[in-house]
This record gives sequence, C-alpha cells and structure tokens, in this order.
Amino acid sequence: MPKSQPKARVINGRGHLIGRLASVVAKSLLQGERVVIVGCEQVVMSGKFFRAKLKYLSFLRKRCNVNPARGPFHHRAPREIMLRTVRGMLPHRTRRGELAFHHLKCYEGIPPPYDKMKLQCVPKALRVLGLKPGRKFCHVGRLSHEVGWKYQHIVRALEAKRKCKMYYYKQKMTKLRSLTREAAKKVAPQVQKDLEVIRSYGYNTGKH
Repeated sequence: MPKSQPKARVINGRGHLIGRLASVVAKSLLQGERVVIVGCEQVVMSGKFFRAKLKYLSFLRKRCNVNPARGPFHHRAPREIMLRTVRGMLPHRTRRGELAFHHLKCYEGIPPPYDKMKLQCVPKALRVLGLKPGRKFCHVGRLSHEVGWKYQHIVRALEAKRKCKMYYYKQKMTKLRSLTREAAKKVAPQVQKDLEVIRSYGYNTGKH
C-alpha cells in the first residue's frame, strides 16, 4: 500500500522576517515536511523601504547577454519572492533539494481551504522578537507593488471579504453555543433519571 503523505504545515507569514522564515522552512523541507506559507504579502524585510527598492531594481536590470530568455527570471509577486528566497537556501540542483522544493507552496492572502485551518507561526522568525525596537522595516507586498505587481488591491479586497465572513461566522457560532447550553439546562431535569441508568452501566455522560 502507498504511504500516506504527511499533513502540510500551514504558516501565516504575517509579521515574519523573510530571511529567518525561509531558513526555518528550508530546514523543515529537507526533513521531509510539507509546508504552506500564506499571507506572503505581509512578510517583512529588515531595513528601509527605499534601500530594499533600490536593491530590487538593481536585480531587475541583470540579464544574460547571450540569451536573455535563459534568465535570471525576475518575479514580482510576493509568493514568487518567498519561493525564490527559500530556494536559495536549498540544494535545489540536486534530487533531494528538488523534491524538497516541490513540497513548498506559497500564497498571497489566505485562500481556501487554508482559511479554515489552524495557522502556525515561527517564533524565532517574528519581527517583534528578531528586530530591535525602532529599526526600519518594510513589507514584501509594498515592494512588489512598487516594482510591478498588479494585484495588491485585489488581494486586499479578498482579504477584507474573508475577514468579514469569518467575523459573522464566529458571531453565529457563539450564538449557537449559547443556545445549546440553554437548551441543555432546560432538558437536564427531564433526562436525569435516564442519565443515572446509563452511568450505572459504567458509561461517562459528562458532568454529573
């Protein structure tokens, strides 16, 4: 029988330093884990935004003089920048590194089905823990938008829609739980005798 694939580790990239997050993810991939990074536009770069933009614009000017179609390929989307950063920390030209890199997925925003999953964070890669107070930083989403990424407003609109939907869902579930507790209190005197009979046979029926 084929072995079942390990469950993917879903990481929320919001507030994480890109380099430290990439190093942790690369190590997890080499150990055989499957990793999904969502919210790549909220990943943070240390340093001033102007400096980061100048460095990336310098990178965009690099070409292969013999045949520009051979690369390097300049990706502008935040998920592609995250993928390339992790790839640089993997031996991606070997078979092991190639398989590990295929186990990584990155997304802007939090698309389904990951919006209903439990999202993890990497404490050692968080900006508030890894960067001194007062230090300058910038978001990858803003950098991507400045260098040609055209979908910033779409991702923001979808994220606002998702947050609104989740807010109403939580309100609905809170109300449903309160109604369930009230119904259980009203029915408790009527089912007390039946519960005692069930407990006499050794079954646990919850609170006594």
